[in-house]
Amino acid sequence: QVQLVESGGGLVQAGGSLRLSCGASGRTFSRSAVGWFRQAPGKEREFVAAINWNGYISSYADSIEGRFTISRDNAKNTVSLQMNSLKPEDTAIYYCAADEYAGSRPAMYGSAYQYWGQGAQVTVSS
Repeated sequence: QVQLVESGGGLVQAGGSLRLSCGASGRTFSRSAVGWFRQAPGKEREFVAAINWNGYISSYADSIEGRFTISRDNAKNTVSLQMNSLKPEDTAIYYCAADEYAGSRPAMYGSAYQYWGQGAQVTVSS
């Protein structure tokens, strides 16, 4: 019942920034945890960041190293991922996903999420 659409991807040089947004429809979105995942060419999907339903609890992959920040605005049904100090290895398709059964802490694995967006391409050049 939740539909997600990513936006904000693009091409940036190493060290630059991008802000991804995930717009959602569906009555359960505001009660859902939302995660960001990415998949580079030829590689497995990996967890990036997640946020619980009220935005009070966030989780990040260790590889992010403090460069990314996840936030949400439930009044606008959006979740954002601010990405700074981008590296070429950040190049991937980025997906947002929603888990309407999440507990207090958002999951860090993709199988926990029921709804997925189509993805947004992020390319970081060296």
